[in-house]
This record gives sequence, C-alpha cells and structure tokens, in this order.
Amino acid sequence: MKAFISTTFYGYLNYIISVVLIASPWIFGFVSVSSAALLIPIYMGWLQLIMAIFSTSKAGLIKQFPMQMHLIIDVLMGFFLAISPWLYNFSTVEYMPQLILGFLLFCLGIFTRKSPFLTKTDHSISESELTSAN
Repeated sequence: MKAFISTTFYGYLNYIISVVLIASPWIFGFVSVSSAALLIPIYMGWLQLIMAIFSTSKAGLIKQFPMQMHLIIDVLMGFFLAISPWLYNFSTVEYMPQLILGFLLFCLGIFTRKSPFLTKTDHSISESELTSAN
C-alpha cells in the first residue's frame, strides 16, 4: 500500500488534533469520569503540539524533530490512546472520543508520506561513497 497523506496536510492537521486532544475532556464531558480520562488526552495533546512545532514538516516552526520519528510516535500514541479506556477501566462511561482520536493518530502515522511503515529506506552504499571511503 502507498502512503497517500501529504506531510503538509498532516502538519496542519496535527495542530488541530493536538488542540482537540487537549480540550477533549471538556468538549466531550468526561472531566469528572476519572483522572486517567482527564489527563491522558491532555498529556498526549501537549506532546502532539510540541512535536508539531519542532517537526521537520512544512508546518513545523522550529524544524528539529525528524518527521519519521514523529510518525512512529504517532502510531504508538494512537494505539495507547485507543486502548486507554479499557486499560484504565473507564470504558463503561466514555470511550468513543479517545478510540476515534487514537485510531486517527494511528492511521495518520502509518499513511503519511515519509512514514517508515510504508516507504522503503535505501540503506545501500553508492559507488561514489564507497570509493571516497577508501
């Protein structure tokens, strides 16, 4: 399968996702459910915002954090966010926002261009590099 989400689109969408994650306990009304339901999306939203600011995508402001590493962390964070209602036992009250946002992060991490999951990395040494090394 081929990655079909551009890094520019992903960069701007990442800011929106991070703000929605930070505000999600109040938007979806699970502030008083449990501390895990409150704090997990807030922490992940701040991490997403920091990574978006420092990312090497076109939307990144400081451009220090490699895009491939950002996408790997997105897959891990999306998976953790999606299973967190069952992991921390608040799935009986409110689980859909975290499941949907986690699945969105997971899919964005996989299907964005430059994703290490769908793009092949060429680790071979060219002839010019080989002759210059000797």
